[in-house]
Amino acid sequence: MKFTLSWLKEHLDTTADLDSIVTTLTAIGLEVESVEDKAAIYAPFKTAKVVSAEKHPDADRLRVLMVDAGDGKPVQVVCGAPNARAGMTGVFAPEGSYIPGLDTILKKGVIRGVESCGMMVSEREMKLSDEHTGIIDLPAETAAGLPMAPLFGLDDPVIEINLTPNRADCAGVRGIARDLAAKGIGTLKPLDQKAVTGQFDSPIKVDIQARDACPLFIGRMVRGVANGPSPEWLQTRLKAIGLRPISALVDITNYFTIGLNRPLHVFDADKIKGNIHVRLSRAGETLDALNDKSYTLGDGMTVVCDDSGVLGLGGIIGGTSTGCSENTVNVYVEAAYFNPIRTATTGRALQIHSDARYRFERGIDPDFTAQGMELATAMILDLCGGVPGSCIAAGAVPPAKPALAFNPDRTERLSGIHLSHQEQHHILAALGFGADAHKIPWTVTIPSWRPDIEGNADLIEEITRIHGFDSIKPVSMTRDSIAQAGILAPDFRRRQDARRALAARGLKEAVTWSFMQSGQAAGFEAKPFSDDTRAGLTLSNAISSEMDRMRPSILPNLLQAAQRNADRGFPNAALFEIGPVFTGTEPGQQAFVATGIRHGALGARHWQSKDSSRAVGAYDAKADAMAALEACGMNAQKIQITNDAPGYYHPGRSATLRQGACVLGWFGELHPAALEMLDVKSPASGFELFLDSVPYPKRTGSARPLLKPSPLQPIVRDFAFVVGADVSAETIIKLATGAARDLVDRVEVFDVYAGKGIPSGSKSIAISVILQPREKTLTDAEIENVGAGIVKAVADKTGAALRG
Repeated sequence: MKFTLSWLKEHLDTTADLDSIVTTLTAIGLEVESVEDKAAIYAPFKTAKVVSAEKHPDADRLRVLMVDAGDGKPVQVVCGAPNARAGMTGVFAPEGSYIPGLDTILKKGVIRGVESCGMMVSEREMKLSDEHTGIIDLPAETAAGLPMAPLFGLDDPVIEINLTPNRADCAGVRGIARDLAAKGIGTLKPLDQKAVTGQFDSPIKVDIQARDACPLFIGRMVRGVANGPSPEWLQTRLKAIGLRPISALVDITNYFTIGLNRPLHVFDADKIKGNIHVRLSRAGETLDALNDKSYTLGDGMTVVCDDSGVLGLGGIIGGTSTGCSENTVNVYVEAAYFNPIRTATTGRALQIHSDARYRFERGIDPDFTAQGMELATAMILDLCGGVPGSCIAAGAVPPAKPALAFNPDRTERLSGIHLSHQEQHHILAALGFGADAHKIPWTVTIPSWRPDIEGNADLIEEITRIHGFDSIKPVSMTRDSIAQAGILAPDFRRRQDARRALAARGLKEAVTWSFMQSGQAAGFEAKPFSDDTRAGLTLSNAISSEMDRMRPSILPNLLQAAQRNADRGFPNAALFEIGPVFTGTEPGQQAFVATGIRHGALGARHWQSKDSSRAVGAYDAKADAMAALEACGMNAQKIQITNDAPGYYHPGRSATLRQGACVLGWFGELHPAALEMLDVKSPASGFELFLDSVPYPKRTGSARPLLKPSPLQPIVRDFAFVVGADVSAETIIKLATGAARDLVDRVEVFDVYAGKGIPSGSKSIAISVILQPREKTLTDAEIENVGAGIVKAVADKTGAALRG
């Protein structure tokens, strides 16, 4: 929100300087983003008289000027402007000044052998316009030595504030002035209450067919206007805040939008066919808008129409069919109140951003509609002339919010500031609230321009910010109130543990959109707890067509991020994200998932290690997943692996991680079809862990159990079993462990082979069994008995035979 200091003082009677106003704005919650004081930028430039203009001795198109900048000491300037002549008055830039249009600092120079000590500037060099055919030519009566800024209206500082979405009332300069007046920076000036008397009945009637979308619509015809350029003061004010002056009628509507937070629209009345109708659009209707774009409308959008079709989108933008031009003679002025939610929904759906939409979707003052029409009519008559008609009003002002029961004694309890009842009443009254303070609780009426006020906490916030947040005294926390341990909830701690484990393995954390394209989402839909596909959450008002579904998986986003890195010359990527996925609208259908991918090679090529440059595979993803699960407190030995991962993983190169019936996650190589759908050009592996499904470890106390390492040497025995191709290594590991549970410390697979020497339909799985005696050293016979028991256990259950 931008405005000039003079515009603010049009509504605020104050003697405060710019610095005080800026400081106060931030203090009351209207954060100042920037202050552009052009008077300071243009301070070095002054008006100057050209005393003489002689032809350059060595250049036909150059002149040597003697310039008097008001100090009586003429300065020599070499100038190439065709309009440079003796006796004229222009703008002089002295040596050492910054030229904004050239983005350079002016230095003394020698041009074709003649010294030049400054320059006479053009409008483009001063960033006033694109005019550069000649230097600035001021009226002859202009005195020399005057500051440039006031002559061009550049001595009015521009203030920009950052509005929070709830402060719709400060989307107009008057609302800002009201807040400053409440703080004590001057007083709020009253608005003119004079009504304009209509001289004829309007031939254009108004019919509201959708009262929910447009509760109130006021129209008025004005005949015989002259729509020329707006006056200089109005153009200067609009230019200062970045708006382009168009014509008097359009500039007036912009002036009211910014100044009074009262968006208006002006139709060329001669182009309206029949009467005005406010209704909801029908799918397929079109609008050629004033931003030179065409829009196809959907069902349920608020439109202003005549008998022939759509004229504009209510509260957002008008159409070209009834736009005003320099030939406009009769106009129809619209002042309406449009539903904020419908306005926002339509604006988002059509991606239209306008000053009107910005205000209507936040909520303007409905009570000011009629007065705004009167003030706008008066300004049109003043600047454009004409004869006003009577106002035509359809609908009614929406009902006011109910009064609040407010206990002023709660203010100190919620804010920490002690204020008397009188002080609180004064602040509320200054902000426009009506407060009946005869008894507690007070009855507080909410002003029509404050749609954000909902309850007592809002009133206390208003009182506190106007009194001053800096009045809140800091209070040290007592030692008893400081949390000693367990600051993070268990689920947050688990996410943090998984995050650290994955980062320690070299994966980089990413944060991606929670939305994705519906076609891609359909390819990654699979529930972790059943074989049913997810219902999928389609957004009714997506920010773009490529983000119209809530993500059922984070994998697509990470894979596309990896491909974008590859496209920019970084082919190897290891990324992870811990965030929500969405499976439905019911409670419990949003889960936090730790997802990671590896793309390209495991690492950079290196002469000492051939393995570092190999392509990533399923076991890399498995190692990442297991590390994260162990960090969350899982015992890796108790995790089962089954071959039933979703279809977007590669069959035979992926698996499901389980603990009993509970699915903990999936890992493996991604299916080529899934990669092709995402336009990922290289193989990739990934994993998904359902952190909410990981059971919490059972602990009897905060201390870990005592570690008792065995003093005896461990014993390693290797076995190679020939088994059927469908027998999993996990089955063999479990059988080998169970054969001598009190001695087997762990079992590791070190080889899997199928081919020459192995029967068709079979494979060889080689394991290392690490025996750890606890009480005594095992004899050879005891070791042989353990080995025989392992072989028998595996053979009995799987039909395995030792490989010869």
